[in-house]
Amino acid sequence: MRRGMMGALFLAFAVMAMQPAHACEECKLKGKIHIGQTQVIGNGVAYAWVRVKDGKPTTVGITLTESALSGLPEEPPAGMVGMEYDLALPKEAAGTPFDHIGLNWNPKGHAPAGIYNVPHFDFHFYMITSQAQSRITARGEDVARCFKKPAAGVLPAGYITGPGTEEPGMGSHWADPTSPEFHGQPFTSTFIYCYYNGSVIAYEPMITRAFLESHPNVTQPIKLPAVTPKRGYYPSGYTVKYDPVRKEVVIELEGLTQR
Repeated sequence: MRRGMMGALFLAFAVMAMQPAHACEECKLKGKIHIGQTQVIGNGVAYAWVRVKDGKPTTVGITLTESALSGLPEEPPAGMVGMEYDLALPKEAAGTPFDHIGLNWNPKGHAPAGIYNVPHFDFHFYMITSQAQSRITARGEDVARCFKKPAAGVLPAGYITGPGTEEPGMGSHWADPTSPEFHGQPFTSTFIYCYYNGSVIAYEPMITRAFLESHPNVTQPIKLPAVTPKRGYYPSGYTVKYDPVRKEVVIELEGLTQR
């Protein structure tokens, strides 16, 4: 059997196996999960999803089988810090501001050295389309758009950026300088904003592979900007957790509230 056919069959069986088996009572309490695109990652798979209750989205996230944390490339592509896998969200996520999720695997990490240069994932919850992403070159004249001065309230108070944080398809990256990794503690997970031409274009939990392998169960509040780029259901926190029954790691934006 051809390798491509084997991969397609594996993906098809994986999608069927990962459909959450919800009891009716659980659906009533928490809402129903709708699954979007699934991708082969490492030795496993990842899929995007949204939970909807009473016609409103309550949580949006990405789930990886535990096996997806192994078999990953140990070197980035030439001239790049990592590789990105795009996962489309299901149509039921239309009430959120998010268009799709970009999962970036950075085998050597990235700048700044001594903080983020460890193997980790960037989970980009994009509020723009893949086509709009492709137009962000972050090179030449486009650098100015990456660092266009934001209007008041567009980014959370206190978040900062700097030269070298611009990336193609992502714009500039803004971080919270009060985060533990900037104060002598090892980086495990943090929350970043991607910004371009006056708007936030992605919410980004950034999480080390080692932390995901430790089977965490933590929820962190998100520092929110006062101004949103468009109307929709926005999160108030993000959770990183491990499901020991399904052997999956889950990264979710939760507490979606209309803004």
